[in-house]
Amino acid sequence: MAKPDKATAVAEITEQFKASTATVVTEYRGLTVANLAKLRRSLGEGATYSVAKNTLVKRAAAEAGIEGLDDLFAGPTAIAFIQGEPVDAAKALKAFAKENKALVIKGGYMDGAALSVEQVQAIADLESREVLLAKLAGAMKAKTSQAAALFQAPLSQVARLAQALQDKRVETEGAPAAPAASDEAPAADDAPAETTE
Repeated sequence: MAKPDKATAVAEITEQFKASTATVVTEYRGLTVANLAKLRRSLGEGATYSVAKNTLVKRAAAEAGIEGLDDLFAGPTAIAFIQGEPVDAAKALKAFAKENKALVIKGGYMDGAALSVEQVQAIADLESREVLLAKLAGAMKAKTSQAAALFQAPLSQVARLAQALQDKRVETEGAPAAPAASDEAPAADDAPAETTE
């Protein structure tokens, strides 16, 4: 590769490092071109998978301020540059590596620190952002329902208390007395006598 081409390649890789939220370094020895194409598709739009020379990647990482990955740049190296959600890309890489033993995850870089293979695997085992947001929304909905029930409880308790007090008053005072029959109906002696003809 000519010097200007190398400089351009290093600049491109440096920009990919800088623009990425995370990177995963892999060894692709034994994968076919069709396998690599399938892997790129499985990563989706939020990640790019680039094969690069180790010397160029080391120089680009140094220029981007990435430290702690030099030991990973040995053998046939390809890097997944993740611009979006790291969990989704890590899941895709882990699933592909499980199906294709030729893909070896060597480590990665995220949030200013190098990641071991175990840490990349742990990220892959996390739930995606969408799932976590859905769970959070469900939990928040449940809490608002509980709060609404809590605010309704005093009102219903007051209504039950008022009904109980009214029932108790009626019970202690007795049923209201019916009007006496003698007060309203005329006496038999006062009634006019029937006349017979």
